[in-house]
Amino acid sequence: MTGRVPVSARETKSAFYPLLSRMGLKIGAATLCRLSLNTARRFAYPFAPALGRGLNVPLSAVTSIIAVNQATGFLGFLFGPLADRFGYRGVMCAGLGMLALGMLVGGFFPYYTVVFIALFLAGLGKSIFDPALQAYVGERVPYERRALVIGVLEMSWAGSTLVGIPLIGLGMERYGWRCPFFLLGGIGLLSVLAIRFLMPGEEREGRPPRVPSAKLSRAWRLLFRERAALGTMGFAFLVSAANDNLFVIYGAWFEENFNLSVFALGLGTGIIGTAELLGETLTAAFSDRFGLKKAVITGLTLSAVGYGILPGLERTVSAALGGLFLIFLTFEFSIVTCLSLCTEILPPYRATMMASFLAAAGLGRAIGALLGGTIWKVGSLEAVCLVSFSLTVLALVVLLWGLRGWRRA
Repeated sequence: MTGRVPVSARETKSAFYPLLSRMGLKIGAATLCRLSLNTARRFAYPFAPALGRGLNVPLSAVTSIIAVNQATGFLGFLFGPLADRFGYRGVMCAGLGMLALGMLVGGFFPYYTVVFIALFLAGLGKSIFDPALQAYVGERVPYERRALVIGVLEMSWAGSTLVGIPLIGLGMERYGWRCPFFLLGGIGLLSVLAIRFLMPGEEREGRPPRVPSAKLSRAWRLLFRERAALGTMGFAFLVSAANDNLFVIYGAWFEENFNLSVFALGLGTGIIGTAELLGETLTAAFSDRFGLKKAVITGLTLSAVGYGILPGLERTVSAALGGLFLIFLTFEFSIVTCLSLCTEILPPYRATMMASFLAAAGLGRAIGALLGGTIWKVGSLEAVCLVSFSLTVLALVVLLWGLRGWRRA
């Protein structure tokens, strides 16, 4: 049990307006910062051929950059304790500084090795920034409103697909392939200033000092002793593996089964982005009221149903897209709601907890991508969906094991 009583609609409304007036500007600025970081992480996917032509390298060289960029998610695990030790605002500024430095250097020096390092720095900046921001929210936003704020912040993930990448494409068409590096680098610099001036440090807020450096080694020890932490990390790994297991082959499935063009596949990606946005919106609107644990369980259950029925929706494109919409909506709802829950699992080491959760999710995505390609080659959509269904059910079991008897400190 989570040890909380779902708030009523009247309590929700009365608690919302003071929170909005107190943190609205900070939340808006942080969401825009994350939009730039998420766009930097994702824009190389659709524009890999254009980057390859600009750098005069084969496509495989650009996909290598993408793979290394994704691998930076694992490194965030190492930086969580630093945020707990030195303060969340400073680490957020460091992450945005890495984005600005990497992007601007990549724009001014358009060579493959430099761009490789630039995107690595941008990916590492995101992996450092996100846990620190989520920990900052967990320390300052009441638990009963946590999903509202986390849900709003996570809208920047869908926004990178629906807004950021189209704007990058427009800029590249008009100003050349180096445009996103200068654009994102400039936004990174402005973001550092925004975080610096809009989010006061702990000393100005009268908060107690950070965990002494001698106790930093305790962070990981406590993390791996806490069953709730292990359960949510296992959940993150399994649901992410299930999702990417399908995500990496859906384009091949649509091409083979429906003979769709590249343009139509792009529309399909837009539908997935819309599903992600709706999942984040539902988290912000309902998860606090519903109860975070109950909301995650509901989302996981519906996600498993989506994987189970998808093979039966192959007859028409609209039905298949509807099945994908359900899967990505419920996945995003589940994982964003669980993010909100995780901000309260290890309060003295919030950034360590969030970094570990995100690292587990990143590892799951990598494993899922490898699984999906292999299963698709030797099997079919039914085999892919069976694996994703099984992983999702296992994620539910692991989560229930982890949260059994857990109560807020």
